Amino acid sequence: MGSSSTYPPQRIVEYDAIRRRLWILGQRCHHGAAGSVVTTLACVGYLGSRGHRSLLAVAATGGVLVLHDWKDHAVWFRRGA
Repeated sequence: MGSSSTYPPQRIVEYDAIRRRLWILGQRCHHGAAGSVVTTLACVGYLGSRGHRSLLAVAATGGVLVLHDWKDHAVWFRRGA
């Protein structure tokens, strides 16, 4: 499989301080994508732990990340730079 990026990632994690963007293995990490993963894991953990309340706070934090980045939801999981 080929990569859609013309430049391979130089590091595993890169941070663009000017544009304030995080890249992991050459893939841009969006707030919303990270928030959806955090919320899903917190909800699964909540159901598995018989209602541990601290996981509700983690799920709420993930939800805030999703809402903050909703304008970019079409590109959250799109491959490439």
